[in-house]
Amino acid sequence: MKYFVFSFLGLVLIFAGFLKFGNSGLLGMAGLNDGGLHWDEKSSELETTLDPILDHTSWDNLLKKYVADDGDVNYKGFVKEKEELEKYLSYLSENRPQESWPLEEQLAYYINLYNAGTVLLIVENYPVTSIKDIKKPWRQDFIQVGDKKVSLGTIEHSILRKMEEPRIHFAINCASFSCPRLLNEAYTAAELEKQLHKVTDDFINSDKNNISKEQVELSKIFDWYKKDFPNGDLIAFINNYSDVQIAENIDINYMDYDWRLNEQ
Repeated sequence: MKYFVFSFLGLVLIFAGFLKFGNSGLLGMAGLNDGGLHWDEKSSELETTLDPILDHTSWDNLLKKYVADDGDVNYKGFVKEKEELEKYLSYLSENRPQESWPLEEQLAYYINLYNAGTVLLIVENYPVTSIKDIKKPWRQDFIQVGDKKVSLGTIEHSILRKMEEPRIHFAINCASFSCPRLLNEAYTAAELEKQLHKVTDDFINSDKNNISKEQVELSKIFDWYKKDFPNGDLIAFINNYSDVQIAENIDINYMDYDWRLNEQ
């Protein structure tokens, strides 16, 4: 009887360890552990150089060719250059982030990976009128990262959101008109702060929000991801960027989301 009890407890511990290892493997790809960032961001030993580790030029060239300044996408053009897009994603897969990489480099990697993966998903199912016409678009494990295949949802929720940078919500694009526009340049570690500021400022002051002194209607993104913003205080965050300052006691409503394909 004792032998049976000990054996059963041993199996439970092994199984629990397996689950923990599986999760660590996923977060480890992003230099993360269960508690968030793998390193102490305030540590004097943190690598601070922004010299490029990866070359995102091929993705940058595709974006400049097929994405307009307003973010509308020429998916027909991407269809013709599917092979080049796949080569870039293969390059990212073969050069997945390491724990020693600066946070900026990792953020740029995963933002580009998400956006390029989204474009590939549309290309592989083209023509479509909406990303939601595709079966489980955010749950398909089709993006190779090292020896693992992950989904868009995994990149967003299990990796990017754990990096505690709320502006990623204005950098990643879901191929829809109500999404923040797809930037027609690749994200890089050296330019990341400037790029994140730009896309956040552009989105908040665009017609995807309706901000005036009399009323505030925000994108559903602020509703879905409210807890990702510092202290969940949307007004304080938005006032850092908005051309019109929002009063603290104003009622906030949310706009309907347009899931039509963001096609030129």
